[in-house]
Amino acid sequence: MTGKPGGGTAPAPGPGRDAAPAPEADRDAAPAPGLRERKKARTRQALSDAAIALFLERGFDGVSVAEVAAAAEVSKPTLFRYFPAKEDLVLYRFADHRDEPARVVEAGRAAGTAPLDALYAHLRDGLERRDPVTGLCDAPEVLAYHRLLYGTPALLARLHAYQAGAEDSLAGALGGDPLVARLAAAQIVAVLRVLADGNAARIAGGETADAVAEDAVAAAGRAFGTLREGLPYGSPKPLVPE
Repeated sequence: MTGKPGGGTAPAPGPGRDAAPAPEADRDAAPAPGLRERKKARTRQALSDAAIALFLERGFDGVSVAEVAAAAEVSKPTLFRYFPAKEDLVLYRFADHRDEPARVVEAGRAAGTAPLDALYAHLRDGLERRDPVTGLCDAPEVLAYHRLLYGTPALLARLHAYQAGAEDSLAGALGGDPLVARLAAAQIVAVLRVLADGNAARIAGGETADAVAEDAVAAAGRAFGTLREGLPYGSPKPLVPE
């Protein structure tokens, strides 16, 4: 999936935390964070931003955790209280996205929408908004983040762990037979990743988001049509791009 500007691909797919917003029902149900939580969120954001700025300038392996802490004006122990691993400083931009498919399914179900229909509509909306999580974003900061992410094996390994978490939460949201739910979640997360990676690869190759958009929408329709044929989580109507 792709993260936020500068987010990367992955569950994916934005700091300044412009992640794809949670569904309305989900946001309305969640209590407003308290002062302590807001302060922690600001600290995490500042640490992540400082780290990514250094990594983009000198490479992930060329910057130590101590240097990140110094740039953010905190101690190493403080940094590790917020981010247990160096890789997490970068993948923080995926934090909002890891459970996003599950949130979309839950909000859709509350509105009487089948899971695959809710996910497809959410993806189409993301493509329309050029959400980085869809890979259909050509903002310079997003492209720079992609180069950092995909050029660093340690970050890719950590990204896979985030995707595994996305599968777990989505399986729980889908419900029903545990095996069927886990198989479905794995397929859905893989489809979202493949679609986002395909869009991002074309943009990295020099195409604009607008030039890729029509093909991205068509690919999304085909991919979810394939999911619908094999998974018991969709309505029977065909998905035809508008």
